[in-house]
Amino acid sequence: MMKKSILVALLCGVVLSGCSGQDEPSEVDESGLPRLNIDPLRVTVSGLSSGAYMAQQFHFAHSERVRGAALVAGGPYDCAQGSLATALSQCMGNGTNPPDSEQLLALIRQRAEQRTIQPLENLRQDQVWLFRGERDNTVGDAIFNRAHDIYQQFVEPANIEQITRAETGHLWPTLTSGGDCAGSESPYLGNCNYDAAGELLAALYGYLHEPGSGERALVTFDQQMAGGRFADSLADEGYLYVPEECAQGQACSLHISFHGCNQHSAAVGDRFARESGLNRWADSNRLVILYPQVRPSTTEPMNPQGCWDWWGYTGADYATLDGLQIEAVLKMINRMAGVDVNTDVDMHADTETGAPEN
Repeated sequence: MMKKSILVALLCGVVLSGCSGQDEPSEVDESGLPRLNIDPLRVTVSGLSSGAYMAQQFHFAHSERVRGAALVAGGPYDCAQGSLATALSQCMGNGTNPPDSEQLLALIRQRAEQRTIQPLENLRQDQVWLFRGERDNTVGDAIFNRAHDIYQQFVEPANIEQITRAETGHLWPTLTSGGDCAGSESPYLGNCNYDAAGELLAALYGYLHEPGSGERALVTFDQQMAGGRFADSLADEGYLYVPEECAQGQACSLHISFHGCNQHSAAVGDRFARESGLNRWADSNRLVILYPQVRPSTTEPMNPQGCWDWWGYTGADYATLDGLQIEAVLKMINRMAGVDVNTDVDMHADTETGAPEN
C-alpha cells in the first residue's frame, strides 16, 4: 500500500534540489543520479509495447504524480490480469479475442476503492496520446482500441489523441533512425520520416520550442542502488538525459520513457535512449528524460526478452502502487527531486499540465 508523507518533506526536498544554486552543476548521489530541480508531482510517461503497458500502469498507480501518458503499440491497463496465458491469447496478435473492457473497468474501480491505485478522478485533466502502426502484427487494432475505451472512462475525451499510421510496424517511429518503418526488428526504431517523440511530447505538454541537438552525453546510473530492494528485475544500469540548463539547477520537467521487449540495454545498448528523438526536444524545452532498463532473465523471474512486467512475473501487485518495478522507478524520481527515498507523496497538485517554462 502507498506510504503517507507530509507536504513539508516534499517541499523541502524540492527546495534542496537546486533552487538556491542556479549556476552550479547538480550534485550526484551514490547511485549516480543527479539532484535536479524537478517537480515530482508533474511527471509524464511514454513507452513502446511492454513499455506502453508499463507507462499506463505507472499512470494509473501514481495518478497524483503523472500528468500525461503516451502509449506506442500498447493495449489497455492490466490487459493480462496476472496471467501469461491471457497476455498471449487476448493482449497480443491480431486481436480476434480482445480483453473485455467492462471486466477491466471493474478491476480498475475495485483497485481504486481498495487504494492499491490512486484516485481515478486524478486522471480527468491528464493528456493521453495513443499510437499504432497499421503494419503492427504484435498489438492488433482491437487490442489497441481497448486502451482508448479504458482511458475515455476517466479522461476528458478532448484530451485523448489516437493515431494510426500506415506503413508502420511494431516499433518506435523516428525521423531518420532505425530500420524499415514497416518492419519490427531490433532495435525497434523505425526510419519513418515521422517524429513520434515530438508528436507525443507536444500532445502531453501542449507547446514545444524547436528541438535542439540532443547530443549531450547520457548519464549512466546504478539502478540497483537507486531502486533498492525493488530493483531486482532491473538492469544494473539505467540512462538519464539531462539538458545543460537542468544540470545547472533550472526548473525542469521529468519525462519517463519505458523501452519495449528486446529493446533493453543488453540487447541494443543505449540506442533507444540516444535515438528515440526525445533528447532533441528535451534540450530546448527543459525536459529531463529518464530511461529505466529491465534485465532479461532465463531464470526466476522468467523474462527472456527483457520486457517490462505487464503480466505478473515480478508478483501479483505488478500493476499497482506495490508493484516492484513501479516502486523502483518511484525511488529514482524521489532521488532526483531530493525527496526522502523512503517517502511517497499522497497529494495532487492543483496546477494544470503545461509546457515547460522557458
